[in-house]
Amino acid sequence: MTSSHMSPVSFVRPMIDTELAAFVASRRPLLLKIGAELEPVLAALDTMINGGKRLRPTFCYWGWRGAGGREEPGLYTAAAALELLQACALIHDDVIDNSDTRRGRPAMHRRLAALHRDSGWHGDSEQFGRGAAILLGDLCLAWCEDMYQSSALPPEALAAGRVPFDLMRTEVMAGQYLDLVEQARGADTVDAALRVMRFKSAKYTVEQPLHLGAALAGRHAELASAYTAYGIPLGVAFQLRDDVLGVFGDPEETGKPAGDDLREGKRTVLVAETLRRAGRADAEEFRRLLGDPDLGPEEVAWMRSLIADSGALEACEARIADYVADATRALENDAIADDARSALADLIVAATARKH
Repeated sequence: MTSSHMSPVSFVRPMIDTELAAFVASRRPLLLKIGAELEPVLAALDTMINGGKRLRPTFCYWGWRGAGGREEPGLYTAAAALELLQACALIHDDVIDNSDTRRGRPAMHRRLAALHRDSGWHGDSEQFGRGAAILLGDLCLAWCEDMYQSSALPPEALAAGRVPFDLMRTEVMAGQYLDLVEQARGADTVDAALRVMRFKSAKYTVEQPLHLGAALAGRHAELASAYTAYGIPLGVAFQLRDDVLGVFGDPEETGKPAGDDLREGKRTVLVAETLRRAGRADAEEFRRLLGDPDLGPEEVAWMRSLIADSGALEACEARIADYVADATRALENDAIADDARSALADLIVAATARKH
């Protein structure tokens, strides 16, 4: 049980950090034996996995506790494997979006492009950075599998966890593809944005980690519906909040320049609501600017004003509140152990609180 002064994330994080550091350290000699050139790649990976909220391992842990699981070192190893999956997803996502930064630092492909440039190597530095980042993301995906399988949980528990563990990897890749398709189509409907959000974020961030925890504890069949009723609305609310912060958030908090989601042309619910509510001329101008990587501060300010003045921001806040209410009601299910129910309630606040 969490102590009164410790959040559910803070309670889990030290063990996850320890497991990740130990796993990467165990793989380091193998990579360096292959070639000393891999040292800067390992350094880049260390930087990547040392940041982040650790939400997916946290939901896995409390999914386990909600299923009656007790302290078990192997559980932390299996849960920490989700951070390597997250590293893969973020590295690839930044390549796809051509993002410059991640968590306040250069995105992985930018960092590896700088390695090429600073080393004076032949060829195009940006192309090298993208290729190297894709390979590092692939390595993280492979290591995610290795780390899960190497955890000290009983074989029958790991086998039971296979269904959600494998499914979440498929869903997040499929959700990423849907995101690409919707951007290519220029889709700007709320329904299209919500479908991407469900698979790329909600199921991957909250629902499937909870299912994994329940499966590892041997109670997936009993708790699957309760965890879905909680996980999907919370996962959508979390992504809606992230989308709001992507436009209105403090760069010191988000680690990205203000309005970066607008420069990247992300087809979010916030954007869809704006286009639906704005007048025709404003909507056309908004569409014209959306996705322009060279948007200046004045253009970003105008787009933000339109989002707010059209009522789109208020509509997204209302959606977040509704989804939070749905997730909160789902915790009334007595099948979830009491101490986990309290932690999962705290996680609703942690995942959706305003930070702007």
